[in-house]
Amino acid sequence: MEYEDLKKDIRQFCEERDWGKFHTPENLAKSIAIESGELLECFQWNGSEFDRRHVNEELADVFIYCLQMADALDADMLTIAAEKMKKNRAKYPVEKARGNAVKYDKL
Repeated sequence: MEYEDLKKDIRQFCEERDWGKFHTPENLAKSIAIESGELLECFQWNGSEFDRRHVNEELADVFIYCLQMADALDADMLTIAAEKMKKNRAKYPVEKARGNAVKYDKL
């Protein structure tokens, strides 16, 4: 499925259920945080043994809510992600960041 098709499918799914009124940026941000917590819970007690199907479902929930929030804010995920990657490259130059997990201000 292509990006625009997925956005359209998500919109249609929500419209059919009259959920748009609940999808404010604030509520969507809360939903992203909640679903991210559920994703993290998959690794709570043992990070090397996890149910991949369950992880994929929680990851999909996070992604769907992110797409909905971008849609609510009239932001294009591909564009804003590409712009953020430009900033990340500047903050984390290869020669300083390679193999190093510290935050950019500690490099």
